[in-house]
Amino acid sequence: MTKALAVFLLIFVFTFNSAQGQQSSGPALLTYNELVALYENEPPSPELSSKLTRLLTMPFVNNSVRTRPGKTRSMLRVATWNIERGIEFEALKAALTNDQRFFRRLRPAMRGSDFNLANILEQAAELSRADIVILNEVDWGLKRTNYRNVTRELASAMQMNYVFGVEFVEVDPITLGIETLEGETSADKPKMIENLRVDKRRTLGLHGTAVLSRLPLRNTRVVRFINQGHDWYGEEKDGISKLEEGKRKGAKLVFGEKIMREVRRGGRMMLLTDISDASIPGGAVTVVATHLEGKSKPSQRRKQLEEVLAAVKNIDHPVILAGDMNTSGSDATPTSFQREVKKRLGSTSFWATQGIKYATGVGLLYDITVGLVKMQRTRNDPTVKSIKFVSENPEEEFFDTLKDFRFADGGAFDFRGSKEHSTGASGETLSDSNERGSKGFVSTLELNGKFDIDMKLDWIFVKPVGLTDPDDRDQPYVFAPQFGRTLKTLNYSLKDRISDHNPLIVDLPLAR
Repeated sequence: MTKALAVFLLIFVFTFNSAQGQQSSGPALLTYNELVALYENEPPSPELSSKLTRLLTMPFVNNSVRTRPGKTRSMLRVATWNIERGIEFEALKAALTNDQRFFRRLRPAMRGSDFNLANILEQAAELSRADIVILNEVDWGLKRTNYRNVTRELASAMQMNYVFGVEFVEVDPITLGIETLEGETSADKPKMIENLRVDKRRTLGLHGTAVLSRLPLRNTRVVRFINQGHDWYGEEKDGISKLEEGKRKGAKLVFGEKIMREVRRGGRMMLLTDISDASIPGGAVTVVATHLEGKSKPSQRRKQLEEVLAAVKNIDHPVILAGDMNTSGSDATPTSFQREVKKRLGSTSFWATQGIKYATGVGLLYDITVGLVKMQRTRNDPTVKSIKFVSENPEEEFFDTLKDFRFADGGAFDFRGSKEHSTGASGETLSDSNERGSKGFVSTLELNGKFDIDMKLDWIFVKPVGLTDPDDRDQPYVFAPQFGRTLKTLNYSLKDRISDHNPLIVDLPLAR
């Protein structure tokens, strides 16, 4: 290493670590022209490549909210939610801040079919009391979410500190407005073009994971997975070339396939942050927020889990691991064409009604599903044991790996299920931290249509104080998860749901 390089690295490390104590810090943002260049050029220029690397490895941190002096806590409440970009932002903010007026004023046409105001308000109140909120699929500077910095706006509304880590830089030509969709009629074309037009000044193209906290965030870092499972740039871009060659198949089919395609720079990662407070046993907890790959086989997700475990092995205080683990048992998370339109182009009346017609009747069904899981048994409970030749569970090794893992200090993740600590008084595996239903776990993702699919994809795992056996109910319960709950009614308050995933909460007692 040259002396000049060593000096540069020393300055970089000092500057980054110093920024951790500041109210706000983060890397430089990309311009619109740089986003286009990231789509068009492989590899990017050295200057742009360096800027992209910093964006993908340095988190954005804001610690502007100070803890009120003298505040005492008996527990910490943790929430995790894949918010589907933040498309239904106003409902999302209302749910997280317990804005009961929002739900009371919902017009009947906007309400979900099982709208129950009393239950919705109760669940919103419970969610709003979270001290730590982990969010997946969070946008910043994209047309589909009105160019919002979703993390900052939600943190501001909840009066919380935040850290945001970039998972992907969205460079798909549809997202950037440099490519039109096929299939439009002459009457609809002007309106479609207007809906695809982007504001270049506000387009930042960022999409990632966030942690919000009522306590200060320290030692924040992004760790990118070595095992990615899917190439969101190369493989997705190759699909464009095939589409161009296949236009003879019909404009409507091309329209549909372009909606399903996403060209991105970056990849899956984990976002880690320490939260320090005298009330926490040991003085600190490390939060690990992650979103494992959906477009990959279970074996790839297990490799990503192993990277997470390697990163936390030497932590000698409590750990919270949470997020969308995509434990679908397949190599593609179930989806629907309707929701893909919403995810890519936003929740506007045009795309929700008129736009969808361009993809129907030509082989892409309105409610198609991909990666359909074969057995209901493993959909409801991805932790069950495989029955060879009868009901094999591709995710079994994922949970076995997590359960068998031991930290350097001998600690383990809590897999206990005890009736006195579980919502619904279940005594089965992981019921303390994740709510169980009549069959397996309460699902966090549902698709209804030609196929009804209920799946448990989102999880909260906790390393408490003094637990060395993940199943031992006689060991300590300090900072151990209790009353894990899935807030489905709140999510279904809207006719088309707030998100395609339901939020989860769990309580962590600070003393026994």
